Amino acid sequence: MSIENFTGKAEDYAKGRPGYPKAAIDTIVGLAPKDAVFADVGAGTGKLTVELAEHEYTVFAVEPNEDMRKQLTITLAPFSNVKIINGTAETTTLPDHSIDILTVAHALHWFNLNAFRTECCRVVKPGGLVMAIYNLTPGGEMIHLSKKTTDAFFTNPTTWEFPNPMEYTREKWLAYIASQEGYPLATDPRYDAHIAAINAAFDRDSVDGLLSCNRVTEIYCERI
Repeated sequence: MSIENFTGKAEDYAKGRPGYPKAAIDTIVGLAPKDAVFADVGAGTGKLTVELAEHEYTVFAVEPNEDMRKQLTITLAPFSNVKIINGTAETTTLPDHSIDILTVAHALHWFNLNAFRTECCRVVKPGGLVMAIYNLTPGGEMIHLSKKTTDAFFTNPTTWEFPNPMEYTREKWLAYIASQEGYPLATDPRYDAHIAAINAAFDRDSVDGLLSCNRVTEIYCERI
């Protein structure tokens, strides 16, 4: 993955991408030892990081993209228990065996899995946990990619699935679409045609100005 894939998309990502249901967060923190130290790798704009920070854990938010880190700084401004790190999944710069739980929220498919596995073994404490979390739409393309990725990375993970239904206003739906890798920026000549097509689809599928999306959140967890 180029670390520039989401350059120019951080604000839309923060506005449009889904968060994670309480049951999923409760499951994650329920596995954490007292005074656990988390690393959220590929933290993006902090959709998961902020949930961990609110539970008062020490969290290292590792994110290589400069635009995403700027938005991450805004998201995490209220929290003194989070440190933002300019690092990649394969080279986090974190100290050896310093992390109790390492999380990856909707990003594992971007990583070099072999190099990331080596980095996990280096930074996570012996017996610590690595978790991958995905928001998935039943029938969507990401289901196949996430399964292929998690099958390749994990050996025998414990898994959970939680409903995560979403309702989008037009503004948030446009932000969600614009946040996706490969979607044209406003400076792209294709932009106006894409926006027109997305608005037409929203008009077709929405009810009373809201578009429903029945997502699920999946967690994969394995001990180092």
